[in-house]
Formats: sequence, structure tokens, C-alpha cells
Amino acid sequence: MQGKFITMEGGEGAGKSTMMQRVGGWLEAAGHRVVVTREPGGTDLAEKLREILLDRDNNTLSGQAELLLVFASRAQHLDELIRPALARGDWVLCDRFTDATWAYQGGGRGLPLDDIKTLEKLVHGDLSPDLTLLLDLPVEHGMRRAGERSEADRFEQESSTFFERVRNAYLERANSARGRFAIVDASPGVDEVWAQIEEILSSRFNS
Repeated sequence: MQGKFITMEGGEGAGKSTMMQRVGGWLEAAGHRVVVTREPGGTDLAEKLREILLDRDNNTLSGQAELLLVFASRAQHLDELIRPALARGDWVLCDRFTDATWAYQGGGRGLPLDDIKTLEKLVHGDLSPDLTLLLDLPVEHGMRRAGERSEADRFEQESSTFFERVRNAYLERANSARGRFAIVDASPGVDEVWAQIEEILSSRFNS
């Protein structure tokens, strides 16, 4: 029995980590076996690539090299963890997936969208999330939240203009695939955000 694939997306400070925990708990309470993972990362090799991508000292990494590293990490993640879990009937909950590449490398970096589309088809073909939760909030709000956490990584050092492009790209993706995406207002408090997500999960999965 094929499992379900749920991804969570959003810009900096959107509160994905907190909501990932709640979604995982909700799915387990509904009787599903859940594999919680993240991108970039999720496997030993992919986590090493994540370190390269987020290391703030790698300030000479080109946009194209960044894009290829993201998809190399994803290819390993899919082969070693995501596809086998789905084939077992497990539900996979992933913090970011290819929509993040369209937003960060496509929108933020301005890399050619045709290149992203080609790599997407090469790496995972027609495999797509069953549901993508997009936690959306104004960039200024998100950056203020993110600034209260640990030292900024290579992406978090980017300008507000960069993150405005990321947000716009996310919203464009969501509006072009409304059957898959659910946009969540991530501006209010944790409980209010969770109430929105719980309603979406109940509606989509009839629980």
C-alpha cells in the first residue's frame, strides 16, 4: 500500500519546525506510520551536502553549483529514504522539498526555471507531494523571528529583497497548483496556526 507524502514549505521564521512536530503527532494519532525528514538532508550523505549548502563561510558557491548540490542531495534522499518509505505504506512528512528549490534558487537566486524543471524531471519525475502546507507570512515578520534564533546560516544572511522574491515565488507555485497546496497564515500565534493546519489535515484525509 502506497503511503502519503506531505511537505511543509515557507520562508525564514515561518515556524515550520514547530508545526512539523504537531503534524507528525496528528498523523501518528490517526494511526499512520510516519517518517519525518528534511531537505536538504535526511540521509547521511545528504546531511553532509546540507552542511556545505548552509555553511556561511562558503560565500563563493555559485548559484549553479548550489542548485546541483540541492538536487544531488534530493536524489540520494529519494532513493535511500523517501521512495522506500512510501513503498512500505509509511507516510512521509518532509520539511521542504522541490518547491523550495523553485522559491530559493528560482525566485531568490533568479536561476533559469527551465534548468530547475529539467532537474526536477530527472531526479523525481512524476513523484509529487500529496499535500504541501505553505506557511506564509510577511518577510519582515519572518526575519524578525529568525533573528531571535541561532546564528544566521548562508541563506539567512540574504537581504529582505531576496526573501521577498522567495515569498512571491512560493505564492506563485501555490496558486498554480491549488489542488496540492494549502496556504497557511503563519503570522498569528502557534495555536492559531495549528488550528488552520489541523482543519486542512482533517479535510484532506477525512480524519
